[in-house]
Amino acid sequence: MAKSSSKAPAKDPTPVKAAATAKPAAPAKVPATPKAAPAAAKAPRPAGKGGKAPRVHRVAVLAGDGIGEEVVREGLKVLDAVADIEGFTLERKVYPYGADHYLATKEAMPASALAEMGEMDAIFLGAIGDPRVETGFLERQIIWGVRQTFDLYVNLRPIRLYHEALCPLKDKKPADVDMVVVRENTEDAYAGLGGIHRKGTPHEVAIAEMIYTRQGVERVIRYAYELCKKRNKKRRLTLVDKANAIRAQDIWTRTFAEVGKEYPEVEQDHAYIDAACMWMVKSPEWFDVVVTPNLFGDILTDIGAMIQGGLGIAASGNIHPGKVSMFEPIHGSAPKYRGQNSANPIAAIEAGRMMLEHLGEAKAGKRIEAAVRHVIETGRIRSLKAGAYKCDEVGDIIRDAVATGQGM
Repeated sequence: MAKSSSKAPAKDPTPVKAAATAKPAAPAKVPATPKAAPAAAKAPRPAGKGGKAPRVHRVAVLAGDGIGEEVVREGLKVLDAVADIEGFTLERKVYPYGADHYLATKEAMPASALAEMGEMDAIFLGAIGDPRVETGFLERQIIWGVRQTFDLYVNLRPIRLYHEALCPLKDKKPADVDMVVVRENTEDAYAGLGGIHRKGTPHEVAIAEMIYTRQGVERVIRYAYELCKKRNKKRRLTLVDKANAIRAQDIWTRTFAEVGKEYPEVEQDHAYIDAACMWMVKSPEWFDVVVTPNLFGDILTDIGAMIQGGLGIAASGNIHPGKVSMFEPIHGSAPKYRGQNSANPIAAIEAGRMMLEHLGEAKAGKRIEAAVRHVIETGRIRSLKAGAYKCDEVGDIIRDAVATGQGM
C-alpha cells in the first residue's frame, strides 16, 4: 500500500469501552480465587527431579471492577488446566484494587503493591472502571500506574479471525484477518501533560500535550521490526501516523526509516491514520504488523477487535521484553453486567495465553489457542456476544478442550 493521505473515515460501530453509567449490580457470588502467599524477592528456586529447577511462574492477579472478577476467574480456570498438562506451576497473589476497595479505603494503588508486583513474573488484569468513581481516576492510578512504573512500552494487540461468521466484513475469511498492532504504550497524549484552566467559565482552556522521545519511539519501532521478522509472514511493517498534519510525528517517520535500514528483509509501508482506518475495513488482508503512536493505536485496535469478532475476544499485552509485564482483555468493566455471569471470558483467556507466551510457555500458549480456535470453528461456541452463553459455561468448554487436546 503506497503512502496515502486520502480520507475515507470509517463509521466505527464499536461499542464504547468505558465504564457504563448505569448503577452497578450486586457483586457475583463466585468462588474466590485461591490466594498464594505474598511473593518475596526473586530468590533461586529449589531444584526438581534430575536437578532441574521446576517451572514456577509468579503471577499478580488484579480482577478489578465490573465483569473483571468473572472473566479473570475463567481465565485462571483455563490457565490451571494447561499448567497441569504442560508441567509448570502458577503461583499467584490476588490484589483487591479497584472501585470497591477504593470506596471502602480511599486507597487506589499503593506503592507497596507496585513494589510487590515488580517481584512477580507477570500481572493478569481483568478490567478497571466504575461510575461511582470519577471518570479516568482508577484507570490512571492502576492501569497507567502499572504501565509507567514498569515502563511497559509495548502494547501488543494480535488481531486474528477464528471463523468467517464472526467478521462483520463481507467475504473476509480467517486468512484475510491475521495481523498484529504494536502500539507505543508510555508516551503521546496519554502521558498526562496539560490540564484545564478556568474550568467552567467562558474563558476555559484545555491543553493536552503529545510527547514523543527518540528513545521511546525507536525502541517500539525496533520491537515491531523484530516481531515482523520473527512472524515471517508477509514481512511487511506499516507505520501509521499523521505526520502531514501533526509535524511532531515526523520523529516517527524519520526513526522508522533509519531503523528500517537494519532490516532489509522487512518491507516498509506507511499510511496516515485516517487512511489506515479505511484500509483496515476495506482490505484487512494487506496488513501484517503495524506500529503506531499511543493514541492512534488505541483507536485502530478497536476497529481490529470488531473485525476479529468483537471486544469479547480481543486481548492485549502491556510488555517490557524480559521484564514483568501485564496482560488483559481490552473490553471495559461493564459494571451494569456485574454478577450476571453473562460476560464472554474468551478475551481474558486469550490474555492468559499471551501471558504464557511471554513467560516462555509457548507450547501451553499454542494449546490454548488451538482449543479456542477449535470450539469456534466446530460451532461449540457460535456467538461471542455477552449473554449468548454463561461466563462459566464458556470457561468450562475451553478448559475441557484444553484438557483433551482439541484442535492440536
